[in-house]
Amino acid sequence: MKNILKELRSFLLLWGTQTLSSLGTAMTEYALTLWVYQQQGTASSVTMLTLCIFLPTILFRFLAGAVADKWDKKRILLITDAFAACGTLAVLVLYLTGTLRIGHLYVINVLLSFANAFQVPASFAATSLIVPKAHYTRIGGLQGFSGAAVSILAPSLGAALLVIGGVPLVLTIDLISFAIALTVLLLFIRIPKPERTEDTAKEPFLETCMEGLRYVYRDKAILHLTLFLTVVNFLAKVGNDGLLAPFVLARTGSDQTALGFLQSALSLGILSGSLLVTVLKPARRKSRVTFLMYAFVFMGNIVLSLTGNVWVWCAAQFLCYGAAAIMNANLTAMLRNRVPQQLHGRVFSAKDTLQNCAIPLGLFLGGIWADHVFEPYMAASSPLQSALAAWFGTGTGAGIALLFCLVGVLGSGFCLAQLLRPVFRGLDD
Repeated sequence: MKNILKELRSFLLLWGTQTLSSLGTAMTEYALTLWVYQQQGTASSVTMLTLCIFLPTILFRFLAGAVADKWDKKRILLITDAFAACGTLAVLVLYLTGTLRIGHLYVINVLLSFANAFQVPASFAATSLIVPKAHYTRIGGLQGFSGAAVSILAPSLGAALLVIGGVPLVLTIDLISFAIALTVLLLFIRIPKPERTEDTAKEPFLETCMEGLRYVYRDKAILHLTLFLTVVNFLAKVGNDGLLAPFVLARTGSDQTALGFLQSALSLGILSGSLLVTVLKPARRKSRVTFLMYAFVFMGNIVLSLTGNVWVWCAAQFLCYGAAAIMNANLTAMLRNRVPQQLHGRVFSAKDTLQNCAIPLGLFLGGIWADHVFEPYMAASSPLQSALAAWFGTGTGAGIALLFCLVGVLGSGFCLAQLLRPVFRGLDD
């Protein structure tokens, strides 16, 4: 145990302080999501906020991966963290002066997403450098654990801070967490430089960028996995992953407590799944585990759609997102082992760019379909609507419930079908 802690010292410092910073950011996102919904009261206003977070990250991740492989990773992390802190400070100033508008949040989130495009591949590559390969699955579990812990604590702490000091207090705590993370990263964490040949060091920047895409194209298993993840991301954002807050608030009469319970149950599931991955022996056939867990997660959409009971929702979210944590740790470990370490930034950025390109479309269409297609349809009167109402209820949120059910059926069937494809058998080699 002592040897493990010694080998993971730098990772644990980085992981712990970044987790603290993530908690501050998550509380800010929780507070601002509630603020936006109170201003507009529509699902599309919330999904548009999320869209602004994703879109620039997707557009620039391709270039950012090459930057992460060629430049100093610690410097990239310091710059992007400082940039994110400036974004939080801008929101605080606008709020205190009474000039904050939803449009401001859209613009600020776009800028922060641009910084995040560089931070994510730099963090991924840095983690690969400071962690021995034998611990890849274990640190995947730890990262899932911290993400779950943040998700559990953020709604409750965010709600408590909103009661005590409102949005300004939440933003101030976020800024303090940024300061701690930046200080520890600057003074106490050393990130080694990867081994590179002289040819690689002199390689033109455009060639460096293209190498990630070429690798994905050459490795047919990773290429098909990327296409699979693209479809999955689209369906997830159309369903539970993109519309959970509007769905719960609509079905419960804007009950923030119910939303907090549900988000906490989701996070507890991730926490439990991450702990299992951390302590259990890694699976041999990680690809099979990945596809089965993906299918199980999509089935949660069906459960959410068929009942209005908050506790059933919580149980479904706990189980499904426990499966999601297991899935994510196995998927990441499988890919870390398969891709050469010096290419991690480029390859994973290329893969992420391709698979995430469907996220903005899913968020946009999910909000539009919910507000302008499914909700109006379930509010109108027709023979089919009457039959569907027996399953999905009536009133606000019934249309989103119908949409969730369709996503659950399509998504789980699509994931299970991948088990039959020979191309994925090579992923475990």
